[in-house]
Amino acid sequence: METIKPLSLQFSGTGEVRGYDFAQISKTDKGFCYEVRLDGITAHFEVFYRKINNRWACISYPTSKAFGIWAWTCKTKEKALKKLEEF
Repeated sequence: METIKPLSLQFSGTGEVRGYDFAQISKTDKGFCYEVRLDGITAHFEVFYRKINNRWACISYPTSKAFGIWAWTCKTKEKALKKLEEF
């Protein structure tokens, strides 16, 4: 059995999210919450379900297509953490 590679605690965006910095602020068995910063200022928070990519044996960070389906954007940390608790 392969070990599932976890998400990075912090990373800088590439591609369509280039220029943004991401930092995990909370996680549960079912999901994650990341703070998203642009130029050092908090832009928003992203909350999403834990999804395992079996092809690459890793946990997937959502792409823009996932938002509204299994990932959500929240303006405040409080709303983001509340959404994560709902999973």
